[in-house]
Amino acid sequence: MKRYLYLAHRWLGIGLCLFMAMWFFSGVVMMYVGYPKLLPSERLAALPPLDAAASGVDLSRAFAAAGEGGAPQSVRLTRIAGAPTFIFERRAKDSGPQFTAVRASDGARVTRVSEENAIAAARAFLDGEASYDGVIVEDQWTHSKGLDGLRPLHRVFMSDVDSTLLYVSSVTGEVVRDATRTERLWNWAGAWIHWLYPFRGGWFEAYWHDIVVYSSLIGTVLAVTGLVVGVMRWRFRAPYKTGARTPYREGMMKWHHIVGLIGGATAVTFVFSGMMSVNPWKIFETKSAFDAKPYYGGALAPERFRLSIAQALTKFADDGLATRELELRVIDGAGYYVGFGAGGATRILRAEADAAPAFTLPFDELKRLGARLVPSAKITAATVMETYDFYYFARAPHTMHGDVDKRLPVLRLEFDDAAGTWAHIDPHTGAVLGKLDSGRRTSRWLFAFLHSWDAPALLAARPLWDALMLALNGAGFALSVTGIVIGWRRLKRKLGERRAPALAVPRRA
Repeated sequence: MKRYLYLAHRWLGIGLCLFMAMWFFSGVVMMYVGYPKLLPSERLAALPPLDAAASGVDLSRAFAAAGEGGAPQSVRLTRIAGAPTFIFERRAKDSGPQFTAVRASDGARVTRVSEENAIAAARAFLDGEASYDGVIVEDQWTHSKGLDGLRPLHRVFMSDVDSTLLYVSSVTGEVVRDATRTERLWNWAGAWIHWLYPFRGGWFEAYWHDIVVYSSLIGTVLAVTGLVVGVMRWRFRAPYKTGARTPYREGMMKWHHIVGLIGGATAVTFVFSGMMSVNPWKIFETKSAFDAKPYYGGALAPERFRLSIAQALTKFADDGLATRELELRVIDGAGYYVGFGAGGATRILRAEADAAPAFTLPFDELKRLGARLVPSAKITAATVMETYDFYYFARAPHTMHGDVDKRLPVLRLEFDDAAGTWAHIDPHTGAVLGKLDSGRRTSRWLFAFLHSWDAPALLAARPLWDALMLALNGAGFALSVTGIVIGWRRLKRKLGERRAPALAVPRRA
């Protein structure tokens, strides 16, 4: 049995140590440079305030221009190339999001975004000269599924100091992603190889998920067998005849053994949690009766907004908010406007003539409405969170979920259903921030925590977190590199032994 254990670790290591070293190295890069994304704060900072006097057509006309296809899930008024534009988003069960843009100036639907339109949008987003670089459906910096309803994408290079590459949607005309030169260069050694993106697109696309899952699974087996072998070969009581605790005298084998005992557990947890990141075999899927529709209380329709957009913008301005983007929302069947300003400032306003802007909605009202989220279940706990916890906390902007705004305070509701559903409601916007059932909470530990040690206390204690992560990844990288050297030497020796008989000179009779 021991022999098979040794052989399994040896040959799995020869086949996968290069991948392991790549994962540890690229993981360190991703600690500081993330995959390109356009943050909400960046997008809002590039927008000029909306003008109440030029708010454009009425909502009924804009909704009519957006066409049929069901009620939109969201509607927002923004600026594209300086022009006020409505963006409608619809979602179907069997397909991704679908977007429609309607010009607020004349109520016309945007049907084509030309090269000139894309350049104008890019220049409005970022000052400088623009160099058009064609249209793509997907490239190395746009693999995110969140862009699927916005493709194809125009590529525009800007002349700023960062040589920023902007992507403009051919559907809406909006700038939807930016990638600076620093991000592009570092990501070749970061997220692009860490997430095995060389296998995205083309023939490999259909197999990318399985490649991630099974390469991680084999890596986990490699790390576990190595840790077991390492412990078995270490003399905890009496040393070997050489006086050492390890049987290996040769330098690289000796260091592989020692580093493996130190970093073996790290290798197991990092590779295993990487596999958990893609929800293999849907093990985190939990059946839940969670449904946000009763909370919102009806479709997003123009008749629910008795207050015009111009009036709403005026009220926000009188309350001190220079609104750069306006979102339309329905809560408990009533229309609301949510105004977004620079620096994360927001106001929420019921779309009624006698209403006034507020920073947040009443928590008691949100709890009452939130009880509808899980039919036939009762709320067992309602917590107004003033501080972050293990399940609701903010990450640095460049990280995987760093573009998700995690504001405080937030309302957390816990239900007594079989799935153990939790829900978070943002009082600043009235939005239900999604469900957090038992499966997702398990994923939070088996993926997020084990992969990045993102306990809020550790994240708040930087650079302690940095030192810990660098040490763990460094041990894993050293373990992988020593494994590469050992494997290469063994392969050379094996290949040499096979060639030797063919090269031997036959004896004369």
